[in-house]
Amino acid sequence: MIDFRPALFVIGILLTTIAIAMLAPFAVDMVNGHPDWEVFASAGTLTLFVGGVLVLTTQAPIRKLSIRQAFILTGASWLAITMFAALPFVFSEVKLSYTDAFFEAMSGITTTGSTVMTNLDNAPKGILLWRALLQWLGGIGIIVMAIAILPMLRVGGMQLFKVEAFETHEKALPRAGQIAAWITFVYIGLTAIWAIGLWLLDMDSFPSIVHAMTTIATGGYSSSDQSIGAFRSTPIEIFITIGMLVGAMPFLLYLRMIREGSFALARDPQVRCFLAIAAIASIAVIWWLWASRDMQFNQAAITGAFNTISIMTGTGYTSANYQDWGTFPIVILFLLMFIGGCAGSTACGIKIFRFQVLFSAVHSQFQRLLQPHGVFVPHYNHRPIADDVVQSVMHFFFLFIGTFALVALGLGALGLDYMTAITGAATAICNVGPAMGPIIGPSGNFTSLPDAAKWVLSAGMILGRLELFTVLILFIPSFWRR
Repeated sequence: MIDFRPALFVIGILLTTIAIAMLAPFAVDMVNGHPDWEVFASAGTLTLFVGGVLVLTTQAPIRKLSIRQAFILTGASWLAITMFAALPFVFSEVKLSYTDAFFEAMSGITTTGSTVMTNLDNAPKGILLWRALLQWLGGIGIIVMAIAILPMLRVGGMQLFKVEAFETHEKALPRAGQIAAWITFVYIGLTAIWAIGLWLLDMDSFPSIVHAMTTIATGGYSSSDQSIGAFRSTPIEIFITIGMLVGAMPFLLYLRMIREGSFALARDPQVRCFLAIAAIASIAVIWWLWASRDMQFNQAAITGAFNTISIMTGTGYTSANYQDWGTFPIVILFLLMFIGGCAGSTACGIKIFRFQVLFSAVHSQFQRLLQPHGVFVPHYNHRPIADDVVQSVMHFFFLFIGTFALVALGLGALGLDYMTAITGAATAICNVGPAMGPIIGPSGNFTSLPDAAKWVLSAGMILGRLELFTVLILFIPSFWRR
């Protein structure tokens, strides 16, 4: 029988962390004299109580998590956090239904950025800060999970990232704590840099903090219905574009640069490929806007690059309604949703390294066809790729396509139109935020969708964020057999 105590203990700690995080919007609303401070006080107290009970009733020395315990912890922790993080949305001034609140919280904690809220410009500051905090905490959570937990679970080819400097084998929990401490330091530092930078670019202090958190987390929650377009500032767009790129690159390489003073980013094949794809896609969109839409080159360059990088990294900020750009850039942006950023970052999507592994494997297969008696081994970063990594990546691609199809079919069965169903499934699985079409496109939101569709999309968000395997394996009967 599976021992649930280690998982429940960690969940209790995470709920306690969420309760402490509620102190920030509590303080903001209290300072501004908004009655929602009572909501955050009550929700924080309840969350702290449940988290404290779990910690006190399940505490025991945890030397090593079994594989089953790790899978249970990964899925259950994100679900539990979302359930309690939704409470302020229900009881605050915005008064969302629990379905809408759960959707908003899930979109936040998975750094998706899809929203059911309207009139953000007049929303309480406490709620706006809470949305940003959820994305910020979700961003750091996914980094730690991708570096410390997923390699141990050997899902989706993540075992490729058993980095020597942070060896996780046999010492998962102590090393995870070490990694988390270093990453938190870098994460806070980058957030502070972007908050100060945005403030120096004439953004007010509160929006600067909100957008700094959601930029580095590549989440995309804004304090305005018009997103970044509300500020009408070219320097802000450029600075946030850089921030989105920073958030979409491996944080482990930032640690190496700090500790060793090396140029790890420049040498990393995943980073080089990511930047190359981002550059090519941006140039294509910029060229189209300049040549086909009679947009001035400077405006085309800034607007095109900003929105392209935003979609590719899964941030989901918008500075213009790209629905009006024509078919060619829309197709590019739709494909970029699936590509995403680098592993070990806050970015979304399939991740660059999986495409590199798949390309290397296909290239080796072509060589075998030409020279049947030759021995050809796929390589990544000048190292041979183990067979189990290649198989894991291929299985991930198959599962990703299958999950995308099922979510799209589910949305279609609920009465959504073709464009909404297809792009809604893509934006949920890939954790992007805005989709395509008049309903959930850059100029709309998800509030008008039926409740059942919001639950389907919420399921898609957590599946995509947790790399599919870690959630779906829980529904296999053999998992629960001894």
